[in-house]
Amino acid sequence: MATIQYRLRSKANKNVSIKIRLSINRDNVFELNTGFTINPKDWSEATSLPKQNNPENKLLSNNLKKLETFVLDNLNTDLGRSILIDGLWLETKINDCFERIEKTDTGLIVNYIQDIIDNSSTRKVKIKGGYKLGLSKSRENSFISTKSIISEYETKTKKKIHFIDINENLVDKLTNWLIKTKKYAINTASKHIANIKTISIEAEKKGIQVNAYAKQINIFSESDEDRFIQTLSFEELETIRTADIKSEAYNNARKWLLIGCEIGQRGGDLMNITKEDIRYKGGNMYLDIIQQKTKKAVTIGIIAPHVIDIIENSFPYKISTQKLNLYIKEVCKIAKIETLTEGKIFDAKTGRKELKFYEKHKLITSHSFRRSFATNYYKKIPTAVLIGITGHSKESLFLTYINQREDKDSNADLFMKFYEDLNKDKKTEMKLIKNGTDN
Repeated sequence: MATIQYRLRSKANKNVSIKIRLSINRDNVFELNTGFTINPKDWSEATSLPKQNNPENKLLSNNLKKLETFVLDNLNTDLGRSILIDGLWLETKINDCFERIEKTDTGLIVNYIQDIIDNSSTRKVKIKGGYKLGLSKSRENSFISTKSIISEYETKTKKKIHFIDINENLVDKLTNWLIKTKKYAINTASKHIANIKTISIEAEKKGIQVNAYAKQINIFSESDEDRFIQTLSFEELETIRTADIKSEAYNNARKWLLIGCEIGQRGGDLMNITKEDIRYKGGNMYLDIIQQKTKKAVTIGIIAPHVIDIIENSFPYKISTQKLNLYIKEVCKIAKIETLTEGKIFDAKTGRKELKFYEKHKLITSHSFRRSFATNYYKKIPTAVLIGITGHSKESLFLTYINQREDKDSNADLFMKFYEDLNKDKKTEMKLIKNGTDN
């Protein structure tokens, strides 16, 4: 059982440091300064605490008891999370207990990120045509996650990271730790490294000393062959549409699935659609939305008869994305969407996504809707039109999204097709050209 004791550094007739000694077992004993001092004449050897002979000593005694409780509580929690317990861990807990964070040291990367988090609601964010106030919740959470990762890495390496420390060697070691030890997906690890690069560039503009390498970090990403994109083909969607589903909840989820695969929007935008977003012009149905992530205004023409019927006659009720992802797997299971498909599913035992072959219905999520739309209509509808609906900023991002490489021939084929359509009503004039003979 872990124990904590306090002792004085010396018995000199002056204020001396009070040390905390954490003993977990015979091989794990750590001793550090608490940051408090006391005159030895005011120290009780019997209780290993200040004598209760004046208000100052009573307050000091209460602080030491508070620290003991705080350290032991956090010790139990962190041991359960397999966090390394060492001298740096103890130092961090002492500072956390009394909120002694080096907030003035902006050169520390975790402090800089904390400042971003603290001021997220008023932080200026560059957008097309100017700036807006406030980070999105997802962006704020991304910084919170990166700060947590860096703090854990600092505990592991027993060293605080300043912007000036971010050299190639550190980035390589951090990347290796994220992927090999923490077993993060490549793209997840990449996002943390990208956050470090972004704030390093910003920090230098504010006059903070930054390692030159930090601004030139190469951001990696998952290769196309490592990306596993789950989509539903037109044939599979028809199977789902005609499946015999009794449950009201599953039927409702099926409607969202069928709509989602025809409008090409993110799950959050899909679930915010109401009948008030629908309008008609010239007998045609249009859906107008503003995408949450990009703030782009998008208009989608809806022409699939089964989707028009759902919207007009049995509009689905809103549910949480979590429930939607759960229900659509059951919908696809009932529809026998069960082809063995390679993909990743979260494993509670390992805490990571495991790459295996699964029955396809187990891999379908609300994110499959937008990808299905983009994949199904690629090369059937001009890419520029599809990009205008999905909201991708450029064709290269769209092609990466559906795991396709640019097909230059398809552009030429489309041009020729449109040219033929433009000229199909024109009669070709044939002229006889004499070749200088009567034959």
